Amino acid sequence: MSFTGGARIPQTPTLPQGETVASYGTYLEAQKAVDHLSDHQFPVQMVTIVGTDLRMVERVTGRLTYARVAMGGFGSGAWFGVFIGLLFLLSGGSSGILFAAVLFGGAAGLLLAVLVYATSRGKRDFTSQSQIVAAQYAVLCRAERAHEARQMLREVGGVRVGAATSAPPAAPMGARPSDPTAAYPQAAPGQPAPGQPPVAPGQPPAQPRYGQLAPQPPAEPRYGQLAPQPPVAPPPGSPETGQPGADKQD
Repeated sequence: MSFTGGARIPQTPTLPQGETVASYGTYLEAQKAVDHLSDHQFPVQMVTIVGTDLRMVERVTGRLTYARVAMGGFGSGAWFGVFIGLLFLLSGGSSGILFAAVLFGGAAGLLLAVLVYATSRGKRDFTSQSQIVAAQYAVLCRAERAHEARQMLREVGGVRVGAATSAPPAAPMGARPSDPTAAYPQAAPGQPAPGQPPVAPGQPPAQPRYGQLAPQPPAEPRYGQLAPQPPVAPPPGSPETGQPGADKQD
C-alpha cells in the first residue's frame, strides 16, 4: 500500500460523505475489505471507515499489590538512571557511575511508586487498559464509485445498500408550504385543520402535522379594552327583524 498521494484530510472535524457500501462487526473485517479494494486497483482515497456506537472498554489486566507496585517503580526509575549514567559516560565518566545511576534511579522510583500507592488507600487495587471500541464499522465510498466498490466487495461479504446519512422526511400530503407571506384559510371552530382526520367526540384534538399551524386560542383583551360580547338578538317587532310587532294598547 502506498503512503503518498492520499486524500486530503479536513482541518476541522467533518462528517464523511458517501454511501455505505459494506458493514462489518469488527475493524479487522473492515480493514480487510479496504485492502481488497486496494489490491484490485480501486481508488481507496474515496473510501472511509466509520465506526458507529462507540464504547469505552476498560479491560482489567491484574491485581495491584505493594510488591507489584514496587517492581514497576524500580523498573521505571532504573531506566531513568540508565539515561543519566549514559550522559556521564559520554562526558568522560567511568562505568561505576552508570551502575550507581541505575541503582539510585531504581531506588527513587520504587520509593515514589510505593508512596503514591499508599496514599490512594486501596481505591484502585487493579491494573487495566482502556480502548475505544465501535459496535459496527461501515465502509463508505463516494457516490460516483459506490456501485463499483459494492461489486468488488461481494467476494469479501458484508455488502449493504444504503446511505451514510438519511435525508429529512418530505412533508405529507395536505401539509401547508412553509411560506409565511401567503394567506391560508383557517379551519372553523370545532372542525379539523386541512389534511387532518376528523376528531371523534370525547377525543382530544390531534396534533398538527409537519408544516401545519396549530389552532390558536382566542386572544385575551388588553388592559383598558372591553371583552368582545356575543351579538344580542333584537326583540320581535323591531325594524331589524322585519316582523310585525304587537298592537299597542291604549
